[in-house]
Amino acid sequence: MIKLLAAAFAIAVGVFAPATAIGRIGSSAVEALGRNPEAEGQIRTTMILAIAFAEAVAIYVLVVALIIKFV
Repeated sequence: MIKLLAAAFAIAVGVFAPATAIGRIGSSAVEALGRNPEAEGQIRTTMILAIAFAEAVAIYVLVVALIIKFV
């Protein structure tokens, strides 16, 4: 029972930061596009790369939670 609670807590806490980061990245990208529409290609590339890094943190948290649960 403790393992399940620990895994749930790890997911709940560990996914909050990447979700917030992805929201801020998207918000900043839309704001930057509003200011400078000509730079759309560079902004999109940078945004996708930043989202991938933030999503990687969430995947690491998932792996840790699965290790806690099954080991």
